[in-house]
Amino acid sequence: MEKDFNKLIFNMRESIRTYDYFVNWDKVKANVKKIKTELNIINSLIGSNNFEIDFKNLLNKYPEIILTIPYLLAIRDKELKIIRNYKNLDLEYDLYNFDRSKIDSVKLLLLIKKTGLINLFYDKTIKNFEDYIYGVEVGLDSNGRKNRSGKIMENILEAYIKENLDLSKIEYIPQATVKKISDKWNISIKINKSSRKFDFAIFNKAKNKLFLVETNFYNGGGSKLKSVCGEFRTLSKELLNQNIDLIWVTDGKGWLTAKKPLEESFVDNKYILNLKMIENGVLNEIID
Repeated sequence: MEKDFNKLIFNMRESIRTYDYFVNWDKVKANVKKIKTELNIINSLIGSNNFEIDFKNLLNKYPEIILTIPYLLAIRDKELKIIRNYKNLDLEYDLYNFDRSKIDSVKLLLLIKKTGLINLFYDKTIKNFEDYIYGVEVGLDSNGRKNRSGKIMENILEAYIKENLDLSKIEYIPQATVKKISDKWNISIKINKSSRKFDFAIFNKAKNKLFLVETNFYNGGGSKLKSVCGEFRTLSKELLNQNIDLIWVTDGKGWLTAKKPLEESFVDNKYILNLKMIENGVLNEIID
């Protein structure tokens, strides 16, 4: 099995998206449901001619509407620290707390005005805040696509392991921790991050050999790719010193923007594969 970097870099896939990659609708609906009642209450403020007075009165009567403010601003924070003055390095901050027991209507009004949130109430663009939050939640959920790409890679690889590796000769653990590996095969692993989970641990029973597998997929480039290469180079060396092989399965056109660090890792690491290599049976050769 000859190592050829060109076979790695020039066979990266454009996409591994599945139909459930785009939006986790169950999560979106659950998040909206959490504050559905509060959203319906603040709907009464849409089109208000005396927003400040009406807001204070509503807040006094229904203090729970304070919970809607972070949602309306498309954030998850329970507290906010916002720079008031950035003209010098002695930065000054305004602090906001969205706890019902710590309501400060004057400060909340300041936040609503300065962030432009007040315009949603005045210009009547929004007819219903529950519908608005659905859109916000869909947007926030898009941040989870990176994690979903990672999970799809894991699913693809596990399906391959089940269908193509000889399960009479090998055993495997998904989401393998150091403890799980020790408990199952009595193999002790020493790494810097003892809490680390490996996507898969594969054990060849006949050869008494352990392989640890990590997977990821990158649609886009960025400085993170270089640091990922450094992380897996270090990890590979740590494991090799313990007679354990790391198999790094990575893919995605994002690597075309980071060929140099990936090539350096390809030279140093024992095994870096993409999905095309897996398809061509390279993983079988390594394990068996």
